[in-house]
Amino acid sequence: MRTLLALACTLALTAGAARADEPLSAAQKFARESVIVDTHIDAPTELLKHWNDLGLDAPKVEFDYPRARQGGLDVAFMSIYTSPEQDKAGTAWQIANTQIDGVEAMVGRHPDKFAILRSPDDYRRLVDGGRVLLALGMENGAPIEGDLKRLQQFHARGVRYITLAHSHSNRIADGSYSLDRPWKGLSPFGAQVIAEMNRLGIMVDVSHLSDDATVAALAASRAPVIASHSGLRHFTPGFERNLSDELAQAIAKKGGVVQIVFGNGFVDPKTAADTTAYFRARPEFDRAQAEAAARGEKPKTVEEFDQQWERDHPPHPVKIDAVLDQIDYAVKLLGVDHVGIGSDFDGVGGALPEGLRTVADYPNLIAGLQARGHSDADIRKILGENLLRVWREVEAVSKAAR
Repeated sequence: MRTLLALACTLALTAGAARADEPLSAAQKFARESVIVDTHIDAPTELLKHWNDLGLDAPKVEFDYPRARQGGLDVAFMSIYTSPEQDKAGTAWQIANTQIDGVEAMVGRHPDKFAILRSPDDYRRLVDGGRVLLALGMENGAPIEGDLKRLQQFHARGVRYITLAHSHSNRIADGSYSLDRPWKGLSPFGAQVIAEMNRLGIMVDVSHLSDDATVAALAASRAPVIASHSGLRHFTPGFERNLSDELAQAIAKKGGVVQIVFGNGFVDPKTAADTTAYFRARPEFDRAQAEAAARGEKPKTVEEFDQQWERDHPPHPVKIDAVLDQIDYAVKLLGVDHVGIGSDFDGVGGALPEGLRTVADYPNLIAGLQARGHSDADIRKILGENLLRVWREVEAVSKAAR
């Protein structure tokens, strides 16, 4: 039986890459009939590096309109990402707004293909005509700086979740990769940030947080909490970036959802170990270059460090089964109502499993879940219905507070 299921899955994966002029596979039809919500796509960061018209074919990136429609994607949360370095330089506010400008420019160029989604209640109206709806998620609360009024400004621009910290600790919370953890969880300002997010109806995202910060965020929030793009530590022991069983269960108990990430660094233990080592090595590199500059020597650049790192740490091959295993485990651990997807497309340098390389590939995920015995109703929940439910609940908490 397991051999037959594996064969069915393999055939479906092959069919998932069908040309536009070929008949749709069963999984492709299912994708188009379901609501697919991906809570983490890093297209805005890529747009700042190099402008691509994502309303047309853009083969050098992982998200564009033609492949999104091929894959059945309905709602794509555009990640408004700023780095710890930009936070330190005081440029995070400017960069975040520039990325939002880029998303708005895409919509302005192709109003027949894209629209900004600010509320799940607007989904049916805006998706009509085959649009891909673009919601905004801010990855790293750094652009808020120390000003709560900026939350209102970002909410007005469409931001509907905020990942409180990224790879390092900031003014709000401690990060999971950070060696420096000044708050031992959440800062006093971070508690104010969460209260204001609850009031405005912005989802609290605990992906990237330290364990202590995740616990504190769950305690501080009056609304359900999400993990926008996280894996489960069960598969990557010692990798704090992923959620422990206990933290994932706490998110579910509060009514939230864990959005399973696709990137190799989160679903494959060998790649996860390399990722942890990278974020441990970077601070040492930064210190060494600062010392070199102080001695009057020419420091090496981060780009040089990254290139050498990639040479020393070649990629490990990963199959789609690694993501399917995560979803299987999450459903058993949390219940199907608390599991979703947050791919991290365009955010992991192409380090993605075979069969899940672009937004055209959601049918492959569907075929894999069907082959593993998940019901159609449960798959629809995982693909997007769960996230939309949580979003509505966050909005309800906001309305009750006003």
